[in-house]
Amino acid sequence: MHREAASYSADERLADGCRVEIRALRPDDRSAFLAAIGQTSAESLYSRFFGVRRAFTEQEMAFFLDVDFVTHVALVAVVEEGGRRVIAGGGRYMLVQPGKAEMAFAVVDKYQNKGIGTALLRHLVAVARKAALQQLIAEVLPENLPMLKLIEKTGLRITKKRDAGALHVTLDLA
Repeated sequence: MHREAASYSADERLADGCRVEIRALRPDDRSAFLAAIGQTSAESLYSRFFGVRRAFTEQEMAFFLDVDFVTHVALVAVVEEGGRRVIAGGGRYMLVQPGKAEMAFAVVDKYQNKGIGTALLRHLVAVARKAALQQLIAEVLPENLPMLKLIEKTGLRITKKRDAGALHVTLDLA
């Protein structure tokens, strides 16, 4: 699975006709990753990190970019912008126990509501199933309605449990 996930790539056409490539995050994506964070609003970053983050330590950057595609899988959505290819969003999962991984997503604000999150989740679920995972879980702020709607649209069996300040969401992949 490692080699296959590490070279994952698929093209999608969004509802507005825009083409997006969903592919594995690569080590040389550092500057594009930082540029995407720089274009993401404080509100969107808060929804993803449960706090506003504009800067990351080298250790945090290593965590986000040095993905092994076994215990930690990361996909990015790449679009054409002004003749350049840029990261418009990303989704990842990290194994928390055998068969179960925690997922997280972020989409740059100007690319939200175009179907990029839906495409990322669909492809992340496909990779997770190939890796024989049974569940993807997420901690979601109750006010993060776009993420909750995204999860609801999967058609998968979903359970939600409220914890202190967050919803614990489980998607059954079986």
